[in-house]
Amino acid sequence: MGGIDPVVLIASLMVASTPILLAAIGELVVEKAGVLNLGVEGMMILGAICGFATAVETGSPALGFVAAAIAGAAFSMIFGLLTQYLLSNQVATGLALTLFGLGLSALIGQGYVGIKAPNTPRLDLPVLSDLPIVGPILFSHDAMLYVSLLIVAGVWLFLSRTRGGLILRAVGESHDAAHALGYKVIRIRLMAIAFGGACAGLGGAYLSLVRVPQWTEGMTAGAGWIALAIVVFASWRPWYALIGAYLFGGIVVLELNLQAAGVKVPVDLLAASPYLVTILVLVLMSRSKSRAALNAPADLGRSFHATA
Repeated sequence: MGGIDPVVLIASLMVASTPILLAAIGELVVEKAGVLNLGVEGMMILGAICGFATAVETGSPALGFVAAAIAGAAFSMIFGLLTQYLLSNQVATGLALTLFGLGLSALIGQGYVGIKAPNTPRLDLPVLSDLPIVGPILFSHDAMLYVSLLIVAGVWLFLSRTRGGLILRAVGESHDAAHALGYKVIRIRLMAIAFGGACAGLGGAYLSLVRVPQWTEGMTAGAGWIALAIVVFASWRPWYALIGAYLFGGIVVLELNLQAAGVKVPVDLLAASPYLVTILVLVLMSRSKSRAALNAPADLGRSFHATA
């Protein structure tokens, strides 16, 4: 345990948490609109390969992130078309989207195995980056990490302080009432789905361009499912989603550091610990159904069909 550097541990925690945070905050907006998209894993893995391939071909990680966001949003529109216009079951469609994304990404990524991604530069802030302890932890990361925090703040402001956020939440609470007031329910939900897909794509690209950085088939390794669990853990609140993502990221990083420090604990148990903790948190929350459902949109997962 003495070989673990707390400063490096906390800085690594922020990096490990960013992909999950991006996917979770996007899914939170989707669910606030009353849509349950279980295809987060598929959108993340497709964003990972599209972002990686674009960055490798152009030499620009920034273009890779842009391509990943576009790919994630475009891929999410398949889900949007099937669930909002053809009224397919949202759970089944989301699961199919994940399976399709995993297969499509494996096909696209065949020629990129073993290739190193171009370096994503750190955004070192003058003076602040040189501060002891605080500098390496908070002010020596890549730009996308800070963008993820800005997205969380932006989503919170949008949902709680703007008319557009009020309309989005109204659609999630009662799409029939929102439709009766003249709001375009399907259009609003499609925009939320596209935003969620873009965020999931960014999360996947962060994995392949920053955290690893390389392409490996199935590299999301369940991160999309963890993001879905974090939305429930956060009770559909943006800042709680940030805490949940950082909690999970901290467990992952701690597990890796414990392995490196040679702690006498079975490797398989350490590797499973992040997922065991996530299950434990959800079980504890389910014991208080009123708390878990306090912020859940009333029409979550229900299809909308305009009758008039």
